[in-house]
Amino acid sequence: MPHDTNEKLPRLSEAEVEIMSIMWKNRWPLTSTFIMEHLTSRTWALSTVMTALAKLCEKGFVFCDRSTRTNFYTAIISEEEYRSRESMEFLRTMHQSSISKMVTALNSTGEITEDEIEKLREILNQQ
Repeated sequence: MPHDTNEKLPRLSEAEVEIMSIMWKNRWPLTSTFIMEHLTSRTWALSTVMTALAKLCEKGFVFCDRSTRTNFYTAIISEEEYRSRESMEFLRTMHQSSISKMVTALNSTGEITEDEIEKLREILNQQ
């Protein structure tokens, strides 16, 4: 279910992003046990996973189906939507909504390779 693009989404912690990544990758309703088994950054207790899932539900990122004995969790926000919102927020707060200021900042640090410059040219030429 897409959200209003003007609606500000809450920020996700690194742990929440890790959980969401599993949900985005699998795309079907998942149990907390399945999610826990696929978390790789550290060992997670089931209670910690369930607390994080409850917070994700509160934040509007996840829907919990409690109609059966086992809860099933589904991502409401797509990965593309989240990345787009986070990118726009970063651009707004760090570069006054200016893509050229962001590219200039990255280019001054040597972070942009010739290959990346060529890819950017291709993207701009498609517009």
